[in-house]
Order: sequence, then structure tokens, then C-alpha cells
Amino acid sequence: MTPTQDLSFLSLILNASLLVQLVMLLLIGLSVASWTIIFKKTAVLRSVRRDTERFERDFWSGGDLNTLLGASKRNNRSNAVLEHIFEAGMEEFIKVREIDAARRAMKATYQREMDLLEANLPFLASVGSVSPYIGLFGTVWGIMHAFRGLANVQNATLAAVAPGIAEALIATAIGLFAAIPAVVAYNRAATDVDRLAIRFETFIEEFTNILQRQGLSK
Repeated sequence: MTPTQDLSFLSLILNASLLVQLVMLLLIGLSVASWTIIFKKTAVLRSVRRDTERFERDFWSGGDLNTLLGASKRNNRSNAVLEHIFEAGMEEFIKVREIDAARRAMKATYQREMDLLEANLPFLASVGSVSPYIGLFGTVWGIMHAFRGLANVQNATLAAVAPGIAEALIATAIGLFAAIPAVVAYNRAATDVDRLAIRFETFIEEFTNILQRQGLSK
């Protein structure tokens, strides 16, 4: 190492061994994929919460259920999960006039919608748990590569091994950069999905009771 040797972040990446560069490239790819999912999932969950609150206001305003059903069909919002559950239950009840059938229809729709809301969350969890170890692998390999390069050097100094160790440690840094946002986003999204699931399940129970009262009154 000379006093003028470039130890900038970019230079260390470009001068790293091929395997370490591949590890960095993999981690950067995982990070980009994670951030893409994070932005999309955040937007979807925000839209679902907004549509859920709007539909709950309309539903509990005391209007006619058939009128509300017609309005829900006309809206046709992809993220209006609660509307979809309501439509499934109301349509089934109109067809067969059976509470259990309406409940099963709502449960089936609920499960399909929850599967969509939970999509890609396992990927974020995997990135959050695996990325630090991938980065650590790159670091270990880079340090081994740096020390092997000193095998034929008579006067090994810290200045000679520092660039190799520095470029190896970057792999760990990139691994943490990929993992931390993924873990935070996963925990946040999982909590939001659980809260929405509770609201949907509560609605199914309350709407089932309403349908049952209507059925008994006729």
C-alpha cells in the first residue's frame, strides 16, 4: 500500500476479489428487490386501510344493504378488501338465504384477500435473516484472500493488509444495509396485516349477526 493508494468506497469494491464482488452484487440485488416490495406493499396497505375505513363508515351509517351492495359492485376497487368480503357474503345470502353459506363465502374471500396482502412478506423476512450471513461470507473470504496475498511478502504490515480487509468488510456493511430495512419493513407490514385481519374477522362476525337477524325477521 502506498500513501496515495485509493481507499474510497467505490475503489475498494472495484478492486475486491471476484467472489466478494459477486456477493456484493447479490446483496445489492436483494436490497433493490426489497425496497421495491417495501414501496409497493406500503402503498397497498395504505390503500386497503383507507378503503376499509370508508366502507365501514358507509356500512354502519344504517343504509340499505342492497343499495350498499350495488355501490360496492360499481366501485370495483382492487384494494377494497372489506367490500369484497361484504359482496361475497351478501350475494350468497341473497342466492340461498342461508347464514352458514354466506359465512363460508365471506371466509373464502377473506382468505384469498389475506393471501394477497401477505404476498412477498416471506421474501422480506428471508432477506432480513440471510443477508448478514451472505455479507459475512464475503467478508471471511475477502480476509482470507488478503492474508493469502501476504504469503510471499517478507515484511507484512497493517498497511499491506488494510485494503484487503477494508474491501472485505464492505460486504458485511452491504449485507446489513440490505437486511435492516427488510426486517423493519417486514415487522411493520406484518403488524398492519394482522390489524387488518382482526378488522375483517370482526366484520364477518358482525355482518353474520346482522344477516341472521334479518333472516329471523322474515
